[in-house]
Amino acid sequence: MGGEMRRVGGEGTRIWQMQLLWGIFFLVVFLGAVVVAWAVVVHGGAAVQEDVESKSGGGGGGGGQEAAGKTPPAATEVYMVLLEGQPVVAYKGGVPGLTETAQLFTQRWEFLPHRSRVNATDLVHKYKSYLVMKQDELLNSFFKNRRPYTKLYSYHHIVNGFAVELTAEEAELLGKAPGVVRIEKSYKVQKATVHTPYYLGLPKGIWAQEGGYLGAGEDIVIGLVDTGIDPTHPSFSVQGQKPYGPLRSYTGKCEVAPEFPLGSCNGKIIGAQHFAAAASKDGVFNASLYFASPLDGDGHGSHTASTAAGNHGVPVIVDGAFYGNASGMAPRARIAVYKALYRLIGGFIPDVVAACDQAVADGVNILSLSLGPNSPPGGSISTFFNVLDVALLNAVKANIVVVQAAGNGGPYEQTVTSFSPWIISVGAGVDDRSYPNTITLGNRTVLPGTLLAPPTKGPLLYDMILAQDAVQGAGNPLYSPSDCQLPSLFNKLLVQGKLMICTFSFNFIFGGASMQQVVTTLEALGAAGLVMVVESDVAGSKFDPIPLTIPGIVIIDAMNSEILLDYYTTLTTKDAAGTPIHFGAQAKIGGGQIANYSGQGQQVALFSSRGPDVKDFNFNQADVLKPNVLAPGYLIWGAWTPIGIDNPNYMGQRWAMISGTSMATPHAAGLAALLKEKYPLWSPAALASAMTTTADVNDSRGFPLQAQEISGGSAPLLQAATPFDMGGGALNINAALNPGIIFDAGEDDYVTFLCTAEGVSPREVYASTGGVCPTAAVRSMDLNTPSITLVYLNGTEVISRTVTNVANNIETYTITWTNPADVAVTLAPLNFTIGGSGRPQSQRITFTLRASGASTISSFGQVLFTGDLGHRIHIPISITNKSLK
Repeated sequence: MGGEMRRVGGEGTRIWQMQLLWGIFFLVVFLGAVVVAWAVVVHGGAAVQEDVESKSGGGGGGGGQEAAGKTPPAATEVYMVLLEGQPVVAYKGGVPGLTETAQLFTQRWEFLPHRSRVNATDLVHKYKSYLVMKQDELLNSFFKNRRPYTKLYSYHHIVNGFAVELTAEEAELLGKAPGVVRIEKSYKVQKATVHTPYYLGLPKGIWAQEGGYLGAGEDIVIGLVDTGIDPTHPSFSVQGQKPYGPLRSYTGKCEVAPEFPLGSCNGKIIGAQHFAAAASKDGVFNASLYFASPLDGDGHGSHTASTAAGNHGVPVIVDGAFYGNASGMAPRARIAVYKALYRLIGGFIPDVVAACDQAVADGVNILSLSLGPNSPPGGSISTFFNVLDVALLNAVKANIVVVQAAGNGGPYEQTVTSFSPWIISVGAGVDDRSYPNTITLGNRTVLPGTLLAPPTKGPLLYDMILAQDAVQGAGNPLYSPSDCQLPSLFNKLLVQGKLMICTFSFNFIFGGASMQQVVTTLEALGAAGLVMVVESDVAGSKFDPIPLTIPGIVIIDAMNSEILLDYYTTLTTKDAAGTPIHFGAQAKIGGGQIANYSGQGQQVALFSSRGPDVKDFNFNQADVLKPNVLAPGYLIWGAWTPIGIDNPNYMGQRWAMISGTSMATPHAAGLAALLKEKYPLWSPAALASAMTTTADVNDSRGFPLQAQEISGGSAPLLQAATPFDMGGGALNINAALNPGIIFDAGEDDYVTFLCTAEGVSPREVYASTGGVCPTAAVRSMDLNTPSITLVYLNGTEVISRTVTNVANNIETYTITWTNPADVAVTLAPLNFTIGGSGRPQSQRITFTLRASGASTISSFGQVLFTGDLGHRIHIPISITNKSLK
């Protein structure tokens, strides 16, 4: 991730952190290259070619006519080509014989009479066919005297264009062809809850207003672009559930494959498709390893789907231990699966765009993307104008709420990888649940730790043995004894019946060692249980509690690890050669499978990406607040697939407890579905405003929410969270149900914003969105977002926002605020009355911001709108550079 690191502990610490991060980066890249190379060598060949050919397209002439036995030039890469001519959701007429289609997406199709829906479908089909024809004409003309080509995808619903293999020379030439707006090379993207429904107050809040969990999210379709789904998981079963009837607003299909048989789409899962043409052309995809079907071979997609919309009350059982009953945020919502990410390899942006294009065509209501690039796309002039973000803008124009992971590059600045203001970018919060455990030593010292493991049997103390002291023979140079990965390294007679002391090292973090193999080793040796110490606080800070079948504990801080090792060393007798001959250290382990709930407010997770937002590949900052909101994303229980191999800790399991903004995103998507069900005619911007302006910025005691920062120890440093950490705050969906006033924005507002992007021409904007740039000068800061964000405040700036009444009654609001450091803010009016018959339904607010001092340090304030009927909303102010004129 790019971005400047925050200074913690002085310059020496900062340099050390940078060296560590670069070391980690190169090691991960190396390991990734090894895995990909293995996949290509072992599983490449014919299966890849078969999948590529099944995805071929194109019209007459050379379209899709790749001759048998011929392959494209070795130097080709996949490119996405955007063309003039608006996509379906933006087309406003102009082609003879083809009626406008844009107006069809101003309301939900299920509200239209049957005949109107049939006519609308016919109009869309005709215009879509026209776009495909024009795309093929261009390709056939371009390749006529060159070579056969393969069109991987035709995009037509939210962008007009296609994905095709080109050499660099061909890409440059095609970019100059008439009708071509822009060419962007493919890049990779990475995949970025038994307790959280109650932690968020859903049962007595929004669920109660929607008929309880039996009605929460009814008939709302959440489209998930992810790694697929396990249709056999109980989170998606219809057995014992209220029947799901047909849903005429959704037209998606359900692919059938041997591993995804007929009936996998059961009403709860309403559609399922996969997209792998770009992954196949890259040479890393193999159908037998990654499944050319919607089946989830990873676990990530099943996890996100269950978090957003999994069934209510599903028991979470891992290795016989019960961890509670799971529920999705919107347990009655439908799940539409668009598989574009694959285990071990992640995904490619042409596949993701194709998945989003199809999801919008199918009629989803919410689009959930637990994915993002590693950095701002290098092939785009502006982060807001990359192909995916433009496609998502057109999805929003079709009244679809788009929710995307903010990224896992925290706690460093400028690491968000979800960029545009029409997207709800979600940061990850740490909720109040933990799984504490203790070990009691023979000298009665009690040390804290964690691990989801059973206690040692009975009240007795057990002898302990250090892994290095149990080694037999010469050992194995490929395995460190302290990792406890190989049973043959150890003397079984010495270990049997004892607690074995292993070490949680960086080998576990980088995948060279696994906790499952530790269990295998100890079970083979007959050990009574596991005691794991850490080699450093840094290593300890990376450990997340996981389920184990044997008694065990991990002591995650170095000081307590040292206490235990000192105790062990003192009571272990060795001969003159250093060989242990007597083991006197004893201990017993408590149970770690019972959760503890502290009641604390959310904290911004250490890994959650932070703002400020960036507007280009050079990391220049943008006048846009990112992330937008915080949702639980740390140690989240969710559905898993037993065949998943990406996470060795949960291989063979049906549930997993994992962390990431990937986990926070489906929380927000499911909550957005509940709000969409309540207010089906609200715009995506209105729904986003309600969610962000009512979010919590303080905990239950009134103290500011905290953000985790690097401390150098096993526990993170806590600092007051800023808008660059948490956006508007931690989601409070019950407050979002009744915001009183919202900040709305629509198609024209976003088009105007896009016109402010540097290097983007009005022609490109029109071709991509169907919108016309205004002739007057416009500023990015004037978009009607529920925030004020400025990169540069030169002297004084005047900015306006408009609030719209969504309540039924007349209400008078009073505005108060806190000034950011080095900035003086004044607002007008300070009071206004809104709503009711004959009164204005909207109110313009003028913000005057004046730099009172010069500074390049970001500073933050807040504006609070308090209504006399009890409504309260807030928006953040974020200013980076201040200068005096």
